[in-house]
Amino acid sequence: MQDVHSLIAGARSRKAPSAVTRFWQWEASGILVALIVLTVALSIAADNFLSTYNMSVVARQAAFVGLLALGQTLVLLVGGIDLSVGATAGLSAIVGSIALTQWGIHPWLIIPFTMAFGFSLGAINGIFVAGLRLNPFIVTLATWEIFAGMTLVITKGYPIRPLGPAFTIFGQGEIMGVPFPVVLFLVVGLVLIWMLSQTRFGRNIFAVGGNRDAAILAGIRARRVEFIAFGMAGAFSALAGILYASRMDGGQPSVGEGWLMGAITAAILGGTSLRGGQGSIVGTMLGALLLAVLANGTVLMNVSGFWQRVIVGGVILVAVLVDLLRRR
Repeated sequence: MQDVHSLIAGARSRKAPSAVTRFWQWEASGILVALIVLTVALSIAADNFLSTYNMSVVARQAAFVGLLALGQTLVLLVGGIDLSVGATAGLSAIVGSIALTQWGIHPWLIIPFTMAFGFSLGAINGIFVAGLRLNPFIVTLATWEIFAGMTLVITKGYPIRPLGPAFTIFGQGEIMGVPFPVVLFLVVGLVLIWMLSQTRFGRNIFAVGGNRDAAILAGIRARRVEFIAFGMAGAFSALAGILYASRMDGGQPSVGEGWLMGAITAAILGGTSLRGGQGSIVGTMLGALLLAVLANGTVLMNVSGFWQRVIVGGVILVAVLVDLLRRR
């Protein structure tokens, strides 16, 4: 009886974790605090930082890289990595632009057509990684070069333009004051949040990334999950690329250059582990926004472009260290 009373007393003495404790246990808590601190600091240092126009610029920049980061998050969650997302965005933008200007596809069908093409590019990675069990780093490094080279072969270094006002509205238009690319970024993010938390496929993604062998023993078709993850990464990369082409009224051969590191960094900063099985879509979206704010702030503060690369590289290094410490 005394043991029962002592157990009851011990249970009563244990207090439920406070709101602050629960917040810090959230994977994306650090990135949210960093984003708030950086925003406040830049709003004080630069008078025009919080202007409507500048916020629109920041949001658009976050949307383009953020779409790649969302796809990268799915690949990282299953224990892989995709180095070809930037080149996928570029090649998809070019093919989408050709489909619009030369093949006569209706402007309203260009986005789904381009996403389907991007999925097929991601599926190529999926075949080699999930089907043939090759190293994802080596495979996607190779396809990165292949896709980037194909972009230059097709365009010979020249942009494909103009795309016409019927299509540029997707990159330049707004919905209730919110840029259309930002709306799509938010919609994709919400869909992925629902998918990962409410569907069997979403739970399978975490299971495969957490312990692939155990997932297979549990009856999960790991290769199928990995294949779809790479395909979805390609589709979201293509969406970012064609939206950027719409924004610029032309398929530029340089679309996607420099987006890779931002996509990986946003995912890692948001709490996605490089070892798979752990991550947060909300965190990735906040990570993309933080990088956009950081890049915009360095421009407003007249920081040299050379130093901007140093700063971004430092942020990437910190992100990797944070991931290592979280795992320990």
